[in-house]
Amino acid sequence: MSLAAIKIENLSYSIPGKTILDNVSLSLAANQFSVILGRNGSGKSTLFNLITGKYPYSSGVVELLGKERSSIPQKSLAKTIGFLPQFHQSVFPFSVYDVILTGRAAFYRFGPSGRDHEIVEQTLLNMGISHLKDKSYTDLSGGERQLVLISRVMAQGPDILVLDEPTNHLDLHFQVLVLDKLKLYSRSGHTVICIMHDPNMASIYADHTYFIKDQKAYDSSLLIAEDPFANIYEALYEMPLMQVQVKDKTIIIPQF
Repeated sequence: MSLAAIKIENLSYSIPGKTILDNVSLSLAANQFSVILGRNGSGKSTLFNLITGKYPYSSGVVELLGKERSSIPQKSLAKTIGFLPQFHQSVFPFSVYDVILTGRAAFYRFGPSGRDHEIVEQTLLNMGISHLKDKSYTDLSGGERQLVLISRVMAQGPDILVLDEPTNHLDLHFQVLVLDKLKLYSRSGHTVICIMHDPNMASIYADHTYFIKDQKAYDSSLLIAEDPFANIYEALYEMPLMQVQVKDKTIIIPQF
Protein backbone atom coordinates (compact mmCIF):
# COMPACT_ATOMS: atom_id res chain seq x y z
CA MET A 1 0.00 0.00 0.00
CA SER A 2 1.33 3.46 -0.90
CA LEU A 3 2.11 5.94 1.84
CA ALA A 4 -0.76 8.21 2.88
CA ALA A 5 -0.07 11.94 2.79
CA ILE A 6 -2.24 12.42 5.88
CA LYS A 7 -3.34 9.59 8.15
CA ILE A 8 -5.83 10.34 10.91
CA GLU A 9 -6.68 7.78 13.56
CA ASN A 10 -9.24 7.99 16.37
CA LEU A 11 -9.26 11.80 16.34
CA SER A 12 -11.89 13.59 18.40
CA TYR A 13 -12.54 17.24 19.09
CA SER A 14 -15.07 18.91 21.37
CA ILE A 15 -15.94 22.33 22.67
CA PRO A 16 -17.91 22.87 25.89
CA GLY A 17 -21.30 21.26 25.42
CA LYS A 18 -20.69 19.96 21.90
CA THR A 19 -18.74 17.18 20.19
CA ILE A 20 -17.65 18.27 16.70
CA LEU A 21 -15.61 15.27 15.58
CA ASP A 22 -15.92 11.86 17.20
CA ASN A 23 -13.27 9.18 16.75
CA VAL A 24 -12.46 10.12 13.14
CA SER A 25 -10.14 7.89 11.12
CA LEU A 26 -9.19 8.79 7.57
CA SER A 27 -6.36 8.09 5.13
CA LEU A 28 -5.73 10.73 2.45
CA ALA A 29 -3.74 9.55 -0.57
CA ALA A 30 -0.34 11.06 -1.39
CA ASN A 31 0.29 12.85 -4.71
CA GLN A 32 -3.43 13.12 -5.43
CA PHE A 33 -6.13 15.81 -5.48
CA SER A 34 -8.60 15.05 -2.68
CA VAL A 35 -11.74 16.92 -1.64
CA ILE A 36 -13.55 16.85 1.69
CA LEU A 37 -17.28 17.60 1.45
CA GLY A 38 -19.89 18.22 4.11
CA ARG A 39 -22.71 20.49 5.16
CA ASN A 40 -22.14 23.78 6.96
CA GLY A 41 -21.22 23.12 10.57
CA SER A 42 -20.32 19.49 9.94
CA GLY A 43 -16.74 19.92 11.17
CA LYS A 44 -14.81 20.37 7.91
CA SER A 45 -13.00 23.51 9.04
CA THR A 46 -12.37 21.98 12.46
CA LEU A 47 -10.65 19.06 10.75
CA PHE A 48 -8.63 21.58 8.69
CA ASN A 49 -7.53 23.35 11.88
CA LEU A 50 -6.53 20.06 13.52
CA ILE A 51 -4.51 18.96 10.48
CA THR A 52 -2.74 22.31 10.14
CA GLY A 53 -2.02 22.65 13.86
CA LYS A 54 -4.22 25.63 14.71
CA TYR A 55 -6.23 23.44 17.12
CA PRO A 56 -4.46 21.10 19.54
CA TYR A 57 -5.72 17.57 20.01
CA SER A 58 -5.40 15.52 23.17
CA SER A 59 -6.48 12.18 21.72
CA GLY A 60 -5.93 10.51 18.37
CA VAL A 61 -3.17 10.66 15.78
CA VAL A 62 -2.46 12.98 12.84
CA GLU A 63 0.42 11.74 10.71
CA LEU A 64 1.96 13.69 7.83
CA LEU A 65 3.83 11.42 5.42
CA GLY A 66 4.20 8.78 8.11
CA LYS A 67 5.29 11.08 10.96
CA GLU A 68 3.16 12.28 13.85
CA ARG A 69 2.51 15.96 13.23
CA SER A 70 3.56 17.10 16.70
CA SER A 71 6.97 15.39 16.32
CA ILE A 72 7.98 17.22 13.12
CA PRO A 73 10.43 20.09 13.75
CA GLN A 74 9.07 23.51 12.85
CA LYS A 75 11.57 24.07 10.06
CA SER A 76 10.72 20.72 8.46
CA LEU A 77 7.01 21.40 8.91
CA ALA A 78 7.14 24.33 6.45
CA LYS A 79 8.40 21.95 3.76
CA THR A 80 5.95 19.21 4.72
CA ILE A 81 2.65 21.12 4.81
CA GLY A 82 1.32 24.45 3.59
CA PHE A 83 -2.20 25.66 4.13
CA LEU A 84 -4.65 28.36 3.15
CA PRO A 85 -7.47 29.14 5.60
CA GLN A 86 -10.93 30.16 4.45
CA PHE A 87 -10.69 33.70 5.80
CA HIS A 88 -7.75 36.04 5.43
CA GLN A 89 -7.18 39.74 5.75
CA SER A 90 -4.54 42.10 4.44
CA VAL A 91 -4.25 45.64 5.65
CA PHE A 92 -0.86 46.48 4.13
CA PRO A 93 -0.53 47.36 0.43
CA PHE A 94 2.29 44.92 -0.33
CA SER A 95 3.04 44.19 -3.96
CA VAL A 96 1.96 40.83 -5.33
CA TYR A 97 5.62 39.87 -5.68
CA ASP A 98 6.34 40.61 -2.01
CA VAL A 99 3.25 38.73 -0.82
CA ILE A 100 4.40 35.62 -2.67
CA LEU A 101 7.98 36.09 -1.45
CA THR A 102 6.75 35.82 2.16
CA GLY A 103 5.96 32.18 1.35
CA ARG A 104 9.73 31.59 1.34
CA ALA A 105 10.30 33.22 4.76
CA ALA A 106 10.74 29.91 6.59
CA PHE A 107 13.72 29.06 4.39
CA TYR A 108 16.00 32.08 4.75
CA ARG A 109 17.88 33.41 7.77
CA PHE A 110 18.69 37.05 7.06
CA GLY A 111 16.86 37.72 3.82
CA PRO A 112 15.70 36.06 0.61
CA SER A 113 18.36 34.40 -1.54
CA GLY A 114 18.66 34.40 -5.29
CA ARG A 115 17.03 30.97 -5.25
CA ASP A 116 14.04 32.36 -3.33
CA HIS A 117 13.57 35.06 -5.97
CA GLU A 118 13.85 32.46 -8.75
CA ILE A 119 11.09 30.40 -7.12
CA VAL A 120 8.82 33.45 -6.85
CA GLU A 121 9.36 34.33 -10.51
CA GLN A 122 8.68 30.74 -11.58
CA THR A 123 5.56 30.59 -9.42
CA LEU A 124 4.24 33.80 -10.95
CA LEU A 125 4.82 32.32 -14.39
CA ASN A 126 3.25 28.95 -13.55
CA MET A 127 0.17 30.62 -12.09
CA GLY A 128 -0.17 32.99 -15.04
CA ILE A 129 -0.02 36.15 -12.89
CA SER A 130 3.36 37.63 -13.84
CA HIS A 131 1.51 40.70 -15.12
CA LEU A 132 0.29 41.36 -11.55
CA LYS A 133 3.70 41.18 -9.82
CA ASP A 134 4.07 44.93 -9.21
CA LYS A 135 0.43 45.62 -8.36
CA SER A 136 -0.69 46.21 -4.80
CA TYR A 137 -2.40 43.14 -3.33
CA THR A 138 -5.15 45.34 -1.89
CA ASP A 139 -6.02 46.63 -5.39
CA LEU A 140 -6.75 43.16 -6.79
CA SER A 141 -10.12 41.52 -7.40
CA GLY A 142 -11.22 38.68 -5.14
CA GLY A 143 -10.26 36.07 -7.72
CA GLU A 144 -6.84 37.62 -8.29
CA ARG A 145 -6.20 37.76 -4.54
CA GLN A 146 -7.00 34.09 -4.20
CA LEU A 147 -4.55 33.23 -6.98
CA VAL A 148 -1.87 35.27 -5.22
CA LEU A 149 -2.48 33.57 -1.86
CA ILE A 150 -2.36 30.13 -3.47
CA SER A 151 0.84 31.20 -5.27
CA ARG A 152 2.29 32.24 -1.91
CA VAL A 153 1.77 28.81 -0.37
CA MET A 154 2.93 27.06 -3.57
CA ALA A 155 6.16 29.08 -3.46
CA GLN A 156 6.67 27.56 -0.03
CA GLY A 157 6.92 24.25 -1.90
CA PRO A 158 5.14 21.98 0.61
CA ASP A 159 4.69 18.28 -0.02
CA ILE A 160 1.08 18.64 1.19
CA LEU A 161 -1.15 21.60 0.42
CA VAL A 162 -4.40 21.93 2.41
CA LEU A 163 -6.96 24.60 1.49
CA ASP A 164 -10.22 25.52 3.20
CA GLU A 165 -12.81 26.64 0.62
CA PRO A 166 -10.31 27.91 -2.00
CA THR A 167 -13.11 28.77 -4.48
CA ASN A 168 -15.36 30.53 -1.96
CA HIS A 169 -16.82 33.80 -3.35
CA LEU A 170 -15.19 33.28 -6.76
CA ASP A 171 -17.04 33.47 -10.07
CA LEU A 172 -16.99 30.45 -12.39
CA HIS A 173 -13.98 31.74 -14.34
CA PHE A 174 -11.80 31.97 -11.25
CA GLN A 175 -13.19 28.76 -9.73
CA VAL A 176 -12.03 26.83 -12.78
CA LEU A 177 -8.71 28.68 -12.95
CA VAL A 178 -7.92 28.03 -9.27
CA LEU A 179 -8.88 24.35 -9.44
CA ASP A 180 -6.93 23.86 -12.68
CA LYS A 181 -3.79 25.23 -10.98
CA LEU A 182 -4.31 23.07 -7.90
CA LYS A 183 -4.84 19.98 -10.03
CA LEU A 184 -1.57 20.68 -11.87
CA TYR A 185 0.22 21.08 -8.53
CA SER A 186 -1.06 17.64 -7.48
CA ARG A 187 0.40 16.21 -10.68
CA SER A 188 3.89 17.51 -9.91
CA GLY A 189 4.69 15.23 -6.97
CA HIS A 190 2.56 17.03 -4.38
CA THR A 191 -0.64 16.31 -2.48
CA VAL A 192 -3.58 18.73 -2.60
CA ILE A 193 -6.49 18.49 -0.17
CA CYS A 194 -9.39 20.93 -0.52
CA ILE A 195 -12.35 21.45 1.76
CA MET A 196 -15.23 22.42 -0.52
CA HIS A 197 -18.99 22.93 -0.66
CA ASP A 198 -19.61 22.20 -4.34
CA PRO A 199 -20.00 18.44 -5.02
CA ASN A 200 -19.95 19.02 -8.78
CA MET A 201 -16.58 20.77 -8.80
CA ALA A 202 -15.37 17.99 -6.52
CA SER A 203 -16.62 15.36 -8.97
CA ILE A 204 -14.88 17.09 -11.88
CA TYR A 205 -11.50 17.66 -10.22
CA ALA A 206 -11.02 15.25 -7.34
CA ASP A 207 -9.19 11.94 -7.51
CA HIS A 208 -10.81 11.07 -4.17
CA THR A 209 -13.71 12.54 -2.19
CA TYR A 210 -14.41 12.23 1.51
CA PHE A 211 -17.51 13.13 3.52
CA ILE A 212 -17.89 14.63 6.98
CA LYS A 213 -21.27 13.80 8.51
CA ASP A 214 -22.60 13.17 12.02
CA GLN A 215 -19.17 13.84 13.54
CA LYS A 216 -17.57 11.07 11.43
CA ALA A 217 -15.52 10.90 8.22
CA TYR A 218 -16.17 8.61 5.27
CA ASP A 219 -14.37 7.66 2.07
CA SER A 220 -17.00 8.04 -0.68
CA SER A 221 -15.48 5.23 -2.77
CA LEU A 222 -16.01 2.79 0.10
CA LEU A 223 -19.61 3.93 0.50
CA ILE A 224 -20.23 3.36 -3.21
CA ALA A 225 -18.58 -0.06 -3.02
CA GLU A 226 -20.92 -1.02 -0.17
CA ASP A 227 -24.03 0.03 -2.13
CA PRO A 228 -23.39 0.97 -5.79
CA PHE A 229 -27.01 2.08 -6.27
CA ALA A 230 -27.28 4.37 -3.25
CA ASN A 231 -27.48 8.13 -3.70
CA ILE A 232 -24.74 8.94 -1.23
CA TYR A 233 -25.10 12.68 -1.82
CA GLU A 234 -28.74 12.65 -0.69
CA ALA A 235 -27.62 11.20 2.62
CA LEU A 236 -24.81 13.75 2.91
CA TYR A 237 -26.90 16.85 2.16
CA GLU A 238 -30.20 15.52 3.55
CA MET A 239 -32.32 16.53 0.56
CA PRO A 240 -33.67 14.92 -2.64
CA LEU A 241 -31.03 15.00 -5.37
CA MET A 242 -30.72 13.68 -8.89
CA GLN A 243 -27.48 12.14 -10.13
CA VAL A 244 -26.72 12.85 -13.79
CA GLN A 245 -23.88 11.12 -15.57
CA VAL A 246 -21.82 13.38 -17.86
CA LYS A 247 -19.09 11.31 -19.50
CA ASP A 248 -17.35 9.70 -16.51
CA LYS A 249 -18.45 12.33 -13.97
CA THR A 250 -21.48 12.30 -11.69
CA ILE A 251 -23.22 15.69 -11.53
CA ILE A 252 -25.63 16.45 -8.68
CA ILE A 253 -28.75 18.59 -9.12
CA PRO A 254 -31.75 19.19 -6.84
CA GLN A 255 -34.92 17.27 -7.62
CA PHE A 256 -37.43 19.45 -9.44
